[in-house]
Amino acid sequence: MRDGGRVAAAIEVLDAVLHRHQPVKDALRDWGKAHRFAGSGDRAWISGLVLDALRRRGSIRFAMGDETPRALALGALVFAWGMSAEEIAATFDSDEHAPEPLSEAERAGLRASSGDRPLHVAADIPDWLAESFMRAYGEDAVAEGEAMAGRAPVDLRVNGLKSDPERAFGAVASKLKTVERSDLTLDGLRIPETDPRAKAPGADAIPAYGKGWVEVQDIGSQLAALAAGEIVAAQVLDYCAGAGGKTLALSALMENTGQLYAWDYDGRRLKAIWPRLKRAGARNVQVRDGKEAETLGDLEGKLDCVFIDAPCSGSGTWRRRPDSKWRLKPEALKRRMSEQDEVLSKAWRFVKPGGRLVYVTCSVLPDENEERIAAFLDGREDFTPAPASEAMAASGRLAEGAKERLARLEGRFGAIQLTPRRTGTDGFYVCVLERRLEGS
Repeated sequence: MRDGGRVAAAIEVLDAVLHRHQPVKDALRDWGKAHRFAGSGDRAWISGLVLDALRRRGSIRFAMGDETPRALALGALVFAWGMSAEEIAATFDSDEHAPEPLSEAERAGLRASSGDRPLHVAADIPDWLAESFMRAYGEDAVAEGEAMAGRAPVDLRVNGLKSDPERAFGAVASKLKTVERSDLTLDGLRIPETDPRAKAPGADAIPAYGKGWVEVQDIGSQLAALAAGEIVAAQVLDYCAGAGGKTLALSALMENTGQLYAWDYDGRRLKAIWPRLKRAGARNVQVRDGKEAETLGDLEGKLDCVFIDAPCSGSGTWRRRPDSKWRLKPEALKRRMSEQDEVLSKAWRFVKPGGRLVYVTCSVLPDENEERIAAFLDGREDFTPAPASEAMAASGRLAEGAKERLARLEGRFGAIQLTPRRTGTDGFYVCVLERRLEGS
């Protein structure tokens, strides 16, 4: 396919996302099935344009005065890919499968300067979240939003149950020339974001992945798991285990010792955990599937660490799932906040005196983060906040100098808000609470 035809295809996919309300992954998949002639390079190019159009949907709409699929695709070519209106016109002129020629209004929009824009436009976030962003990031709110409208790398976590960082890095580097070592975690490897027009390397095709030497996991998520601290031979509960990403990380930190319980309020989410546990060689995990009172009752007040990867808006993953940014509504956020309060109100009971409760979300919104911790701690004296960087350092898996970098990010309750701008990771909130010893 030539580039004009690829743009037309991107417009078609965007139409399915915006008007038929398909998740972007489904829309791209369905387009590929219906157009078997398109090669992997074509599909990667189209996918890159669609995702960049969605990442910058707000600012493109403002510049173009419209948010039709065509306007978004054209805007992404200019504002994300750096093409000019003249280059787009030439591309369309040379391809019979290209969209209609540019109108004068479109040319004007594509030449528009950024100028004075409302915060939500400049930050590329829904307008109703502008106040929340300002509350969280102040004068950095626009810069934080802009970073979240960028492309994300592919991160890998070295699985210490089967390999070590040097060996795994060598195995991955032998297949991918661009792999890098993380400057935050000893076990983190990064495949940098690629040219949006190019096909990104598939991590699951790397032999080291099939062997269980590495797992796909954002470095921010890896850091969140480290907040469990020193847990070798400990008794640990992954309270919202889901598909098991952090369960695997915790098992590796435990070196297959002690006992790690994996439970989720929605047992269906646990189905994906079984093949992952087998590939990773995790043998200290006990998956518990059932109603909380019946399944976890025997653990009340007995655990060294309870890890909560709480249900949330997923705003921290907007780089990877940009369509979800525009689907999030106030009522959905309120439901998530209610769920977070409920999870905290239940999970603490399993922490023994002297034990640790780790609260994590993949959110960048204070509504789901420090405000939920404040509500949890209000009026209770049995839990006290602890510096998240200290807990992470206790794991022994932080890279040199990372503890000091992370400590500078600590805010209220000693918690750390990771963001693409601050740490080059997805957005994760990490808060550590310690249960007081009885009588202390």
